[in-house]
Amino acid sequence: MPSDEEDDLAPLAARASSGDEDAARALVGRLHPLVWRIVHAHLPWREDPRDLVQEVFVKVFTRLDQFRADSPFTHWVARIAVTTCLDRLKHQRRRPELRRSDLSEAESACFDQALDSRAPDDALHAASARELADHLLDLLPPADRAILRWLDLDGDSVADIAARTGLGASAIKMRASRAREQLRREVATLRNQGLL
Repeated sequence: MPSDEEDDLAPLAARASSGDEDAARALVGRLHPLVWRIVHAHLPWREDPRDLVQEVFVKVFTRLDQFRADSPFTHWVARIAVTTCLDRLKHQRRRPELRRSDLSEAESACFDQALDSRAPDDALHAASARELADHLLDLLPPADRAILRWLDLDGDSVADIAARTGLGASAIKMRASRAREQLRREVATLRNQGLL
């Protein structure tokens, strides 16, 4: 978010904190894309992010009096969003296992195509590849999944992710490396089991 837009958010938040409903609606409108993106990056691909987005905004509005202007307002909101997502995922405590039967025909064909470097590349396979990547990402711990999604799928910089999560650049790079290695192991396991 450009700094001039960022400068507008703190006064808007102050007005919303004092009960100004128009300011609250404007704040949600301005922050919704950021919160949606964070929530979507953390949740498994099958889950609808709308309830969790709403939960993040409830927390933001109930804690507006806790905001201190020592950091940008969007960073403060992003940290609430990340923490809310991680808390939700801790309660779920499930580590899904991917099987060939879980894949659609298009996803299965996409995986076969990825293994065969001679196969053509087209839009259908690109969409299936994204779905297959989502299946594989669901096998990762939530924090690692979000970092890998932001880095490799969304193209965010390490600095952006650091501001959003509060993690240092080294920790982000380490988590991304660990997540990529785990994905390699998962694919190798599926191949060895004859599931792929």
